[in-house]
Amino acid sequence: MFIARFSYDVLPADRPKALEFVRHEVQAARADGLDARMLIPLTRGHGGPALVFEVTLTSLDQLQGVRHRGGGSAEATEDWMRGFSEILRSPPEVEILRVEVS
Repeated sequence: MFIARFSYDVLPADRPKALEFVRHEVQAARADGLDARMLIPLTRGHGGPALVFEVTLTSLDQLQGVRHRGGGSAEATEDWMRGFSEILRSPPEVEILRVEVS
């Protein structure tokens, strides 16, 4: 099992709009049967993310679908990605973690 974590940096003024974009991302992942959630840091160090999208994957093959999902048609996905990228201060930081089950 794996966890893919996407960290986003946005300006405080853009945070409400970013929340909507990440909520959409969570809903799309859940609609595909994945366990997904949004994490909102209450405190963060210098350079830390403003928002985090986290999804559990059973296979790394699922990562490609998560990266290019916006829900709906290809055009709707493209519009979602374009709108979100307009408020990001930098490209998302992506971490892929393997869950160790003991």
